[in-house]
Parts: sequence; structure tokens; C-alpha cells
Amino acid sequence: MTVMLKALSARGVGKLMAGAALALILSAEVAAEANPRDPYEGFNRTMFSVNEAVDKYAAKPVAQVYDKAVPLPVKAGLGNFFGNTADLWIGVNSALQGKFGDAGIDVSRLLINSTVGIFGLFDVASELGLEKHDEDAGQTLAVWGVGDGGYLFWPILGPRTVRDTAGWGIDSYADPVWRVRPIASRNSMVAARFVDIRASLLPADKVIDEAALDKYAYIRDAYLQRRRNQIFDGRPPRLED
Repeated sequence: MTVMLKALSARGVGKLMAGAALALILSAEVAAEANPRDPYEGFNRTMFSVNEAVDKYAAKPVAQVYDKAVPLPVKAGLGNFFGNTADLWIGVNSALQGKFGDAGIDVSRLLINSTVGIFGLFDVASELGLEKHDEDAGQTLAVWGVGDGGYLFWPILGPRTVRDTAGWGIDSYADPVWRVRPIASRNSMVAARFVDIRASLLPADKVIDEAALDKYAYIRDAYLQRRRNQIFDGRPPRLED
């Protein structure tokens, strides 16, 4: 767990991404790749292999222990808590995308779940019919007309585009969890959120392993399709051949 805390600290992630970015710049394969959606495929596959090793020997075992050892109500409460901390920033992005009605719902969710829901441990707002949205800075940049810049795969962070990597940096800066002090408490919360998210993805592991002839390509295509649906709120325009 100590290793994970160090890996997930803001400084650790920053150094990791800086090193990976340097490798990306130095990669001689960048210009030669044929897939227009994945112009950095050589770099990405290397980073994917690194991530697979980290996941196999660190992230996934911890997530499996957490999934088996922690009671379901506790896991649900933890997920609700972190979801509640995100609602304010989701509301900001909704407003920046011109979805002012959604932004009002997001803020209402935050107020209700932070009070009646006991600091977000219980998702009372959903029970009242207030739908939870999923907006981030990457989607906001896309709505503003910023192109995706090509697909990237980062160790620990996972799949992104160039635009979504920049969006992740903005989201991280605005994330209240990263601002918790003392640092030890912040790292514990970041690690707990990471493990909770990884545990929620465990059921998908078997599906991907069984369905994918090329796991890297499967995850890439699924990510790009999902992001396109998110950006267009589930109604993406038809792609030209």
C-alpha cells in the first residue's frame, strides 16, 4: 500500500507522466504509424505493457482483497462519498458546456447528499430522481471545439487522448481530494479512491480477456467510442467512412 500511495501522489504521477512524455517525444515510431486515431501506437503499446505489469503485481491484487474483505455497504458508501465530492466540479463543467439545467441538478445533488446523505455516504439525491451526470474538463474542451489530438495510454491513469490528458490535469487541480491536508490523509483518500475504482472494474477483466484478441486495441476502441458518446451525450453524429 505504501508503494501505491507513492505512485498515486501528485508528485509521483507528475514524474511518471513527464518521463512518459519524454519517451513519447523521442519515439521514432510516432510519425510512421498508420492509424489516424492512434498516431502514437508504438509508445502506447509500451506504456500499456508497463501498466499491465503494475496492475498484475500491485493494483489488481489489492483491489481483489478490498473487494472480498470490505462489506458491500461500506464499499457503496465509499463510492457515494467520492462521487459526491465530484458533483460540484461536474456542475461547473455542465455550466461551461451550456447545460445549465444539468448544472443546477449537480449542485442540488451536492447539497442534498452532503446534508441528508451524511457527507455523501448515501446517495439520497438519486432516490429523489436527481440524475447523476458525468462531465469533466476533457468533455468541456471537446464541446469548445478542441480536437482530441490522438489517443494516448498512460500507466496508472489508463487511456486518454491528448485533449483528455490536459483535461485530467485541470480536473486534478480542481479535485478537492487532492487538496486535503495533511498530506498523509490526502494520500490515504487518493489510494482508497483508486482501489475502489479498480475494484469496480474487476468484473470487466474477465470479459475483456475472453473477448479481446488484442487487448490493447479492444481497450482503445472501447475508450474512444465511450468518450465520443459522453461528449455528445449518447447521441453522436454518424461517422463518415
